[in-house]
Amino acid sequence: MTIVDAPPQDRYPTRVDTDAGRVWITREEPTVGPGGPPGPARAHELDAHARDGFHVQRGLLTQQEVSTCRSEIEAMTRDPHVRADERTVIEPDSDEVRSVFDAHLLSDHVARLLRQPRILDRARQLLGTDVYVHQSRVNFMPGFRGGGFYWHSDFETWHAEDGMADMRAVSLSIGLTDNYPFNGGLMLMPGAHRTFVPCLGRTPDGNYRSSLRSQKVGVPQEEDIAELAYRHGIEQFTGPSGSALWFDCNSMHGSGNNITPFPRSNIFVVFNSVENTLVEPFAAKERRPGFVASRDFTPLEP
Repeated sequence: MTIVDAPPQDRYPTRVDTDAGRVWITREEPTVGPGGPPGPARAHELDAHARDGFHVQRGLLTQQEVSTCRSEIEAMTRDPHVRADERTVIEPDSDEVRSVFDAHLLSDHVARLLRQPRILDRARQLLGTDVYVHQSRVNFMPGFRGGGFYWHSDFETWHAEDGMADMRAVSLSIGLTDNYPFNGGLMLMPGAHRTFVPCLGRTPDGNYRSSLRSQKVGVPQEEDIAELAYRHGIEQFTGPSGSALWFDCNSMHGSGNNITPFPRSNIFVVFNSVENTLVEPFAAKERRPGFVASRDFTPLEP
């Protein structure tokens, strides 16, 4: 007799057909994992992360490290093989590069950076376990033409389309350029991470091909966004290059277009708990490719 593990319960149903099924759900998981290993985050940073769903780390990279990263990444985007690869996403209305996925596999410098204790140990500390890289990419928002990202929770997509069962992932955004209030900086709703907002609409086949350029499915209704904003307010991540933002997988966030001459780019990495490895998608017919949602669950080591 063969014992087959039952699929995990879907505690956060989404991509529903009608407003009747669009009921907010209170999150069950703690934002900061209990009993985690010691790490570089101080008590007030952990408190802020638990309360708001995010915290800022100033000066994570030195200016020399920023320069090295930018040089390597700019060379990568000029490589015709990289531009032609499916892992490279082009802006929908121009020939500008929007994102390059698998940054930690394409860039030796990024790969080494993620394994340094100042980053890896903080990720372990926040999640309370060993971690692996669920996704990594470099995002570009060129001057005058940079497109924004509409309000969304990353977990909603990772749950629906990747099979991430629980809210036990944390994202790291490292600024490679200065983040001003006026060049499309990331906006977040502090405290909204404690509420899961289901979205309307079924997931189309191959949705990732269009959603990476302009997300249409998996975004909240305007009335949900308005209610969350009135409850929690909106804050923005700003700061000089080398600054970093750590934010919970269920943080409600988005960014506007960049119509200034000042470009904005960042390294974006998602750390997931090794106790939260992906199962089958909860609201999609097929898995997304590995460069969007890795199924190599090997723990990162220094």
